[in-house]
Amino acid sequence: MAVITPFKAIRTTRDKAALVSSESYESYTPQQLNVQLAFNPFTFLHVINPGYKYHQQEITGEQRFKLVHNRYLEFKEDGYLTQDVKPAFYIYQKTTPNHTFSGIIAAASVEDYHNDIIKKHESTLHQRELLFEDFLKNTGFNAEPVLLTYPDSPDIESIINKYITNRAEFEFTTADKNTHLLWVINNEIDIQKITKEFEEIPTLYIADGHHRTTSSCMLAKNLAKQNPKHTGKEAYNFFMSYLLPESQVCIYEFNRFIRDLNGLTTEQFLIELDTIFKIENKGEELYKPKSKHHFSMYLEGNFYALTLRKSVYKFTDRLSELDAHILYATVLKPILGIDDIRNSSKIIYSQNKSGGLELKTKVDEGSFKVSFGMLPTTINELKNIVDSGLIMPPKTTYIEPKLRSALTIYEFL
Repeated sequence: MAVITPFKAIRTTRDKAALVSSESYESYTPQQLNVQLAFNPFTFLHVINPGYKYHQQEITGEQRFKLVHNRYLEFKEDGYLTQDVKPAFYIYQKTTPNHTFSGIIAAASVEDYHNDIIKKHESTLHQRELLFEDFLKNTGFNAEPVLLTYPDSPDIESIINKYITNRAEFEFTTADKNTHLLWVINNEIDIQKITKEFEEIPTLYIADGHHRTTSSCMLAKNLAKQNPKHTGKEAYNFFMSYLLPESQVCIYEFNRFIRDLNGLTTEQFLIELDTIFKIENKGEELYKPKSKHHFSMYLEGNFYALTLRKSVYKFTDRLSELDAHILYATVLKPILGIDDIRNSSKIIYSQNKSGGLELKTKVDEGSFKVSFGMLPTTINELKNIVDSGLIMPPKTTYIEPKLRSALTIYEFL
């Protein structure tokens, strides 16, 4: 039984929605960030990057987080941000040139995460967890929802469809040709219907936002210990989430780029691969796998099709069937000597939205010796692995939609 609850969002006015909301802070290059800060006084990036006001962008740690809190208060004092009067759910729809995503922004339960009703598919880094917990503790808000996915529900879809025929509270298009719309659900009957429908859903899956989820749960646990009157209903017991039906989640693969062949010549490397894969040289033809357990490889001006020899490789569990794990277990670790794929300097990853051309261009530029591509992981593969109690390798999935910051803000302190 999944527990979600409405909340009184902090948000901007209709006329400033496009100006205040932003892409995720980490998605900007330093140059792009400076342009936004210099020419848009309303952008929430001024809150997240508070040192800009004092021409000091290198402020870090607790001092920075306290300044974030101060800039946030200023945005509220100046009227850029106000709090809704009634608790609400929020329908957020993002339309890209290729997809439309329609989901519900709500507060999800920390207890559901602890009780494995909200499940994760990635490991998290403890240092990042602590850093974001410190951010939350000092600022008291979260401006970017965690992306959760749930099995398609006709009843939830019908409620969403009822609202999106009306004029949206926010509607704007950004320079990347994405259109963003937000509707407010504060009708008590519809709130109860949505709450009840999610109570019928046994499991929610984290699609994006593992560190934010874990940090929110860590903070909630610590705040509960400090609160002698803790009831479990306090705002810190929930975290802001965007709940999206699983049929709308888009998953792309990450390509792997390797800097060297671990001391092997090209011929020696191909011979090692031949033990595990059937190898077909495709020459300059851009090759992209068409089925699971097939891989593309680009090496010294040639594309190769690699087909797993199933007589050699043994499937033992759901994780062993995953292409990203197969590549690690058969090539990256034993042949190329990359044991720690999260931290090794010998490998980088890039999400594949270019149709495989990047496999060639990055290697031809000379920084990498060989590259590998594969088919994207499916939502069913992700769920099967998670439900088996297993964790996927790093950089297995690049998931969309990516959500804007500060369309809705969740205060918990």
